[in-house]
Amino acid sequence: MPGKLKVLILTERFYPEEFIINDLASQWAAGGAEVDVLTQAPSYPFGKIFPGYANSPLARETWKDIKITRFFTVTGYRDSLFFKLLNYFSFAVTGCLVAAFTSRSYDRIFVYQTGPLTLALPAVLLRKLRGIPVTIWVQDVWPDMVYAYGFKKTKLLALFLDTLVGFIYRNCDNIAVSCSGFAKSIEPYVRAKQMPHFPNWPTVTPGQGGGGGVKLSDKFNFTFAGNIGKFQNLENVIRGFGLASAENAEMQLNIVGDGSDLQRLKDIAAKEGINGVAFWGRKRQDEMPGYFTASDVMVISLCDQPVLALTVPAKFQAYLAFSKPIFCVMNGEVKRVVEEYNTGICARPDSPEDIKAGFLKFYSLGKSGLGAFSGNSRLLLEKVYNRTKIIEGLSELVGGRPA
Repeated sequence: MPGKLKVLILTERFYPEEFIINDLASQWAAGGAEVDVLTQAPSYPFGKIFPGYANSPLARETWKDIKITRFFTVTGYRDSLFFKLLNYFSFAVTGCLVAAFTSRSYDRIFVYQTGPLTLALPAVLLRKLRGIPVTIWVQDVWPDMVYAYGFKKTKLLALFLDTLVGFIYRNCDNIAVSCSGFAKSIEPYVRAKQMPHFPNWPTVTPGQGGGGGVKLSDKFNFTFAGNIGKFQNLENVIRGFGLASAENAEMQLNIVGDGSDLQRLKDIAAKEGINGVAFWGRKRQDEMPGYFTASDVMVISLCDQPVLALTVPAKFQAYLAFSKPIFCVMNGEVKRVVEEYNTGICARPDSPEDIKAGFLKFYSLGKSGLGAFSGNSRLLLEKVYNRTKIIEGLSELVGGRPA
């Protein structure tokens, strides 16, 4: 990206929350661009304001030469759909108000869209008011995710969402997609617009935090790392592991992370007497290399829903960065990639019996039999998820002329 270009990044999550946008923004700032961030008070994933921060109407700070403007956020969203929706609404409204009265002019606006597409509305407003080109990097595709959350697709809701989604996408000069399958869902709203594919790169790598010092068990260790919600399909993973561990007790399933479904999963494991499942809780990003390094196989899992089949969760790239074999318990894009590059074994996400077979198959290979999977993971990372190439591509897209 050209130096001295003034860029406003609009994002629901930013440092000290651990998201890939932190890395991208700091790279742009280090390259000479003037980077501002408009976001809300940090609260993810627990739905509580981080220590040292206040949930004030407006606050400013600087991090790595990036000027950050924060505004009020609705807390308590982790365990309440009502507060989650209220937080989405609050971000859009408050963000528009702050954007409308911002005194600084920008050359470009970049939207890092995780969660609701409505977070792009402040960027659209600035484009309308000041003619600033907008680039959006799509991490969750709408309206598909709305229906995946369980909202019934009525004619009225579909009309409202299609109108809103079309309005936002048509007012973005560039649309980049983090998963290639997203383009097909977005295309009806913006026909003939190019949508380049820029996937996430690993934000947890072997060079962070040393990567040692963690002891999982003396058994064969499977590890799932990341958010623990209803979409992660861990109920089936745990039950499949329970069937496998009943036949072979020399395996352990490690679950590292936190989320709205964590307590229910602990209850399932306890009530059904499933042995060998260890819940480690949430760990800092700089602690994660130790858990990855100590694992034999990494587990990636999502429920069997059409929109989730398009998704490549960010943990996938981190798994590859540690050259780990992948146990893929999902359909769609990740399954296709794992099979094409032979980086692991796949199982049907709706079948505990098939998941059981996958656990036992990995164990039967032994630690010495995982080398081919590990080597292929390294090749896939370099070919598809190369950090340097992706950042260069995004920088050219944002810094150049709109597509």
